[in-house]
Formats: sequence, C-alpha cells, structure tokens
Amino acid sequence: MGLEDEKKEAVEQGVQGDEPETGVVTRQVSESSIYATEDEEDDEERKINLGPQYTLKEQLEKDKDDESLRRWKEQLLGSVDFGGVNETLDPEVKILSLAIKSQGRPDIVLSVPESGNPKGNWFTLKEGSRYNLEFTFQVKNNIVSGLKYTNTVWKTGVKVDSTKEMLGTFSPQAEPYVHLLPEETTPSGIFAKGSYSAKIC
Repeated sequence: MGLEDEKKEAVEQGVQGDEPETGVVTRQVSESSIYATEDEEDDEERKINLGPQYTLKEQLEKDKDDESLRRWKEQLLGSVDFGGVNETLDPEVKILSLAIKSQGRPDIVLSVPESGNPKGNWFTLKEGSRYNLEFTFQVKNNIVSGLKYTNTVWKTGVKVDSTKEMLGTFSPQAEPYVHLLPEETTPSGIFAKGSYSAKIC
C-alpha cells in the first residue's frame, strides 16, 4: 500500500490530516514507513532463484564447444584436481581464520570456529582505530557464486551497525583464499566506549 493509497483511505474514513476533528487522533503516515526494512530486504534477497545447479564436472562438459566459455572456465578453475572433486552440487566454504590488521600493532589472528566460550573479550581495539579484516577460507566440491560477508554489531543488546559486502565467485582449490576487506574505523566518543558483540556470517 503506497502513501497515496493511505491518504485516500484516510479521507474515505472521514479523517483529514490537515483538519483534525475534536476528540479524533490522526496520524500522517511518513513516506519512510512504507519502505522495506533491512530484514524484509534480506527475505527478498533469499527468494532469488539462481537457476539450475550443476556439479563441477557437468559444468566443464556443458558448452565445451564455445571457445570463450572454455577459456573463462579454465581461468576460473585454474589448477583444480578433478580426481579429488566430489560429485556434489553444494560447494563447501570453510572459514579458516579471521585476522584483524591495524597499523602500528601486530595482527590479531583468530582461528574460526573459536574453541569454547572465550572468557571476557575476545580481542580489544582502541576507540577511533583504523583496521581491516582479513579472511582466510577454503572452497571445496563446487564453484561458489556470490559469496557474501555480513557483519552485525551489537552494544548492550542494541544493533548498532550492519555491514554487507559481496566477496565474489570462487572455484574449489587446495590452497586457501585470502580476502582483505576495506578499512573501517572503530567507534569513538564518550557514548561509544564499552564492549561490543558481533556476528559474522
């Protein structure tokens, strides 16, 4: 329902936004309230149909007479050992480590998944610090298309930041991939001090 439809409905019910009657509470619908929230946008993104999936061997056989596609597949797949590739449709992505890089201090390398529950803070960064996150991950079984990074940060149970970034398309290979994210800055100021929790997907 759009803003114009809601205005028409309010007029039909005898409620005018400009001329409130005595004892009647009126509310003008803001334009921003009719747009989808981030959660609704996420639901819409999940509904995208990418088409049929093929195993890695089927993808190589498909369109093998097309020279440009063959070269593109060779470039994407590189030196894949097809003997070690399973006949599965679903690619397996395993995050090996997460490194926090900040100029002037040694890198903080966190193995993923973290073993057990950490006592206290997992790591500490000063307020206003510039840093980069670096992922090391491995892809097995099939090509992964549209790999995305999502980071949601909370402070005292309130969501304060959410970052999404498209990482790209990756082929299965024995050597791990390393991906460096753009530089970010930690929060600063009197209200920004404290502990934060984050969920990375």
